[in-house]
Amino acid sequence: MTTFRAVRGYMLRHAGMLFAGVILIIIANLIALIPPLLLQRAIDGLGHGARADDLTRYALLIVGVAVGAGVFQFCSRYVVNGASRHVEYEMRSDLFQHFQRLDVEYFQQRKIGDLVARATNDLSAVRQMLGPGVSNLVNTVVALTVSAFAMVRIDARLTLYSLTVMPLITILFIFVGRGIRLRYRQVQDQFGEVSARAQENFSGIRVVKAYAQEGHELAAFNRANQEYVERSIAFAKLNSLLWPAMYFVSGLAVVILLWRGGVDVIEGRITLGRLVQFNTYLAALAWPMIALGWTVNLFQQGAASVSRIREVHDAVPVIRDGPHTRVDFAPQRGVIEYRGVGLSYGDHEVLRDITLHVPAGSSLAIVGPTGAGKSSLVNLLARVYDVTSGQVLIDGVDVREIPLAELRRVIGYVPQENFLFSLSLEENVGFGVAALEPAALTHALRISQLEKDLADFPHGVGTMIGERGVTLSGGQKQRAGIARALAKDPLILILDDAMSSVDTHTEAAILAGLRQVMEGRTSIVIAHRISTIKDLDQIVVLDERRILERGTHRELLALGGLYADMYRRQLIGEEMDLGDEPAPGTQEGAGERGERNGASEE
Repeated sequence: MTTFRAVRGYMLRHAGMLFAGVILIIIANLIALIPPLLLQRAIDGLGHGARADDLTRYALLIVGVAVGAGVFQFCSRYVVNGASRHVEYEMRSDLFQHFQRLDVEYFQQRKIGDLVARATNDLSAVRQMLGPGVSNLVNTVVALTVSAFAMVRIDARLTLYSLTVMPLITILFIFVGRGIRLRYRQVQDQFGEVSARAQENFSGIRVVKAYAQEGHELAAFNRANQEYVERSIAFAKLNSLLWPAMYFVSGLAVVILLWRGGVDVIEGRITLGRLVQFNTYLAALAWPMIALGWTVNLFQQGAASVSRIREVHDAVPVIRDGPHTRVDFAPQRGVIEYRGVGLSYGDHEVLRDITLHVPAGSSLAIVGPTGAGKSSLVNLLARVYDVTSGQVLIDGVDVREIPLAELRRVIGYVPQENFLFSLSLEENVGFGVAALEPAALTHALRISQLEKDLADFPHGVGTMIGERGVTLSGGQKQRAGIARALAKDPLILILDDAMSSVDTHTEAAILAGLRQVMEGRTSIVIAHRISTIKDLDQIVVLDERRILERGTHRELLALGGLYADMYRRQLIGEEMDLGDEPAPGTQEGAGERGERNGASEE
């Protein structure tokens, strides 16, 4: 019942198709009653002087009726299976929509391959349950009812004898059905594990090859695959019990009929034709009863898959619009304020008592050691995570009260590890923009310094860049991310170490263009290179979960603290690398083009 409650809403949307399918099944089974009646008349007619023409007429009628029953049976399956396809489509759409609503943290705690398996394999099992499963279940019930009614009209006592074995089927389903569901759930769980293992290897194939771990990963995959095989065999063993058991029950019913019916024919209580007619109705029940075992199997598989899908739907997103959301509010100025902000991941404290004010149109730089919480601080702004304590405000309104769609619409975020889709360069740059104008595309590519690389792309901006941007170098990926944020024309621009894979010459050119873009636009830049942020309006230094220093570049150097120490160490490093810098006039892009497919540009 839990399974049907989960899919009831989808089935009700297509109740008309399902009802039509049931009517067609009833008509097909009613028509199927006619051939045994014609057969009985033909056989009994042999003893009463029937001619060859009579037998030919009966034969043609039987063929015609069988064709009619087949047509209605086909139509019923077509309609019911069509409804199940629509349900599968809607369930998959709803599941994907729910995936989109879930927090980043949800996906970090689960294996992507397993989630993909739920959206594909499990939904296919649900569709099988609602299509062939429902169709065969209804067909079995109708066939049993119609045939039993016809058999009773022939001989009630013979019907009682023949159907006495039917309770054995119920007993069998009670003992076997629950085990089938449990084992199929185990099979699906392991299938998700195999999918996750494969997905991780495909995504991390460069690392696997770089560390020569093909053999290790193959062995790990084989172990997971072997476990899947063993669980599938255990499921198949239990499932295989249903078919011979159904054949046995059907055969037992026929044996009883031959024993009792034969005696009745000998004693004259029933004609031979009526016995054949009765046997034909009983035989007509054989396939529905055998198919009932397969149907139960489909329902158990579908129930196990529904439970896996419901686990996803039961996950409630923490980051969402709430009752206090100001649906009519949209940030206009871009004033950013952190008030006593604290953030923890479980028991791990990341930020403590962060208080910060960024005026509209100004620029803020965030620097600090690795793991100081820089990325976490800016992620709070777009509500990738919510604060544990304190408030984050934009234009004086808590971000938790701003509609999520509006909040993220006004923020252009460029992470250090930018994700590119298996689309063209133009589509990746225009991701998040309803309609990217050619002028906006050109401007974004020019500022990000990607424009000069277009000549090396086979189809310019229309070049497919492969999954995760596999055909681009590390620096080109980052510059594509910068272009994407600029094409969005955001109110607030966030660059999270967005030029770490770009060489210093290209970085200088990008910064020169960004200075114009950042004028009148609230901007936050996270960087490890002091050269990237020394001209910004305000700089804060994060360390030990809090703001350690704040001020301008000159003020922090005069302070002589952590910032000044970082600056001195970078100057020393630049002096040591001075001899390795390209000669004046060298094209920065040449190094990138020679190191495509993810090579570093540093």
